[in-house]
Amino acid sequence: MRVAHVLLRFDAPGGVETNVREVTRRLRAAGEDVEVYASDLYDEGRWERRSDYAPVVDGVPVHRFPVRKRLIPGLTMPMMVGLIDSLSESGADVIHAHSHRYGHVLEAAVVAERLGIPLVVSTHYHPAGPREPRLKRGLLRVQDVLFGMTAYRVARALVVQTDQEAALIREFAPAKKLRTIPPGIDLAAWSTPDADRPVGLDLPEGYFLFVGRVAPNKGLPILLDALARLDPSARRPLVFMGRDWGERPRLEARARELGIADQVRFLGHVESASAYRGVVRGARALVLASEWEAFGLVLLEAMVAGTPIVATAVGGVPEVLDGGRAGRLVPYGDPVALAGALRSVVEDAGETQRLLAAASERVRAFDWSVTVDRHRALYREVTRR
Repeated sequence: MRVAHVLLRFDAPGGVETNVREVTRRLRAAGEDVEVYASDLYDEGRWERRSDYAPVVDGVPVHRFPVRKRLIPGLTMPMMVGLIDSLSESGADVIHAHSHRYGHVLEAAVVAERLGIPLVVSTHYHPAGPREPRLKRGLLRVQDVLFGMTAYRVARALVVQTDQEAALIREFAPAKKLRTIPPGIDLAAWSTPDADRPVGLDLPEGYFLFVGRVAPNKGLPILLDALARLDPSARRPLVFMGRDWGERPRLEARARELGIADQVRFLGHVESASAYRGVVRGARALVLASEWEAFGLVLLEAMVAGTPIVATAVGGVPEVLDGGRAGRLVPYGDPVALAGALRSVVEDAGETQRLLAAASERVRAFDWSVTVDRHRALYREVTRR
């Protein structure tokens, strides 16, 4: 079956990007004729475009298109120039578009409706955050409704990652089209801990770890405030691993104000997969203080690595952590609660071990092979094969 996956960024850091890369390469290995259609954008925050991408990634052919910057400032509607013509000539049996409120989803819907090609959309939905001005929240809600009336009307299936995401999408899209397919993790890749060494990174001892984009919606100032509240006996160095989306100077300034600058370390993006796994394995705890996570792939990585988790109870995180049975959950925006959970990781060894045992058992249900099988079944459903 020929499947065209369409997304804004590919072969770049990010949860959506990792999800699509893992699924497409495994679909290709399973015998499906899969190709990716993406823009030349590498970093959306800095609007960094590249021209040196490989034409084939992990065995998957990739078509690149110049991206036109968002038409309305503040709204995520970049468009790919030439995408509609290329998709029209692709011969695809299924078009699978990714993300919500993005122009390429509308472009994919135009082609699907015009040529009668089944359209699947993975929403990766992120509601308007509490920091957004009221006007912007209203505009984003208008976009939600418009997508429900256009692209989601055309789509034969809408893929969500959690029941929480399904409940949100159901507010403006047909419930009968929703299919829940969680992402996964490569359990085999994490099965050899002795091979995972963070060589040359000079990591501090017993560090707390954040993994992800160093971006405004990740609650990182709150994490710094929580760290500063800890007594010296419970405080650990804090390591940030991920690409900076413009927040690092502000975080460094905040750390200096709090008197903890010497305990904060920025690794940036770690390219080596084994070094990345080694950093996660070596952490005293993984900490996500985000205002929203549709799923949080890094949670699965910490679970399989045997690293304790402290995370905000937002989005799909409570589902991933089984309601708090596989990791400590705290409210978003509460540095006191976050500090208390970090202190518990250090001081309550019995509870930490109980949570780790539950996490180790739970993560076995998440494997990319299961995710891929569900996608293949969905493609056969929408094409009636």
